[in-house]
Amino acid sequence: MTSKEIHELSPAEIITKLRETREKLTQLRLRKHTGQVEKTHELRALRKDIARLETVSNQKKRQAA
Repeated sequence: MTSKEIHELSPAEIITKLRETREKLTQLRLRKHTGQVEKTHELRALRKDIARLETVSNQKKRQAA
């Protein structure tokens, strides 16, 4: 997910996406510990997506205040 796509989302949609992405990351981490993950680069991508979502969420909160 790109920053441009995230900026177009509403604050409620951002929170929903953030929750979903964190859940995916948790599941992927559990699968990694059991040795079931072949594409370990997905962990890094999910962490970066979470950071992007958090950044845009904080920016929108500051603009609203």
